[in-house]
Amino acid sequence: MALMSKNPAAPPVPTRDRLLDAFEELLVEGGERSATLDAVAAAAAVSKGGLLYHFASKDALVDAMLARLVALAREDAENIRTAPAGPVDYLIRTSVHTGSPLDRAYIAGSRLAQGRDLRARQVLTEIRRRWLSVIEDAVHDTDTAQAIMLISDGLYVNSSLAERELTPPTHTDEAMTRLIALIGRLLPST
Repeated sequence: MALMSKNPAAPPVPTRDRLLDAFEELLVEGGERSATLDAVAAAAAVSKGGLLYHFASKDALVDAMLARLVALAREDAENIRTAPAGPVDYLIRTSVHTGSPLDRAYIAGSRLAQGRDLRARQVLTEIRRRWLSVIEDAVHDTDTAQAIMLISDGLYVNSSLAERELTPPTHTDEAMTRLIALIGRLLPST
């Protein structure tokens, strides 16, 4: 399972990024135990020496993957904050699993956290705090912001399951519009 660019006309993916992509994919598909250095090197079509050139240890690989996750989540929080239709609308409409780089990194980080990696737990906690802060700023009420975040979490999990056809899809544009209208009725009057 070599991770190369899927578009033959696209420039080759740098080795460091291929290694991080492979690490994330192994975490997502098989959990932390499957993401050994040997497996990462093989999945990225890089020698183990090549992997160790870029990441001297598995801890260095984890740190780099979590740094990538933090950068993607910061960008997402800014997108939420500056969304033309508003932060709540953006958060709800984007609370679906699409296989984006943020999705893959977030799920990979979650797999590490499930394996009791304290760094991953801290990163995920900070990301959630950042997203919550953006929503609190938008709705001016902590309890309502928490409820909106829980709705977002539920949508994300449901959409992940829907990909495997365990639950009906709830993320159509029409369904999202109705949900956002419902959330609007929950917002405190100002």
